[in-house]
Amino acid sequence: MFKLFKKKTAVEKLQDRYKKLMSEWHDLSSTDRAASDNKYAQAQEVLNEIDKINA
Repeated sequence: MFKLFKKKTAVEKLQDRYKKLMSEWHDLSSTDRAASDNKYAQAQEVLNEIDKINA
C-alpha cells in the first residue's frame, strides 16, 4: 500500500521502457523486419543508459 506513493527511480523508468520496447520488438519480429530492427536498436540504447547509471 505504501508503494502507491513511492516515485519510480530513473533506473526503474528505463527498465519499464526497455521491457516495452522489447515487447514491441518481439511483436514486430514476425511481420516487419525493418521496424523490428529499429525497436531492437532503441532497446539497446536504453539498456546502455541503464548500464551507465548502474556503473
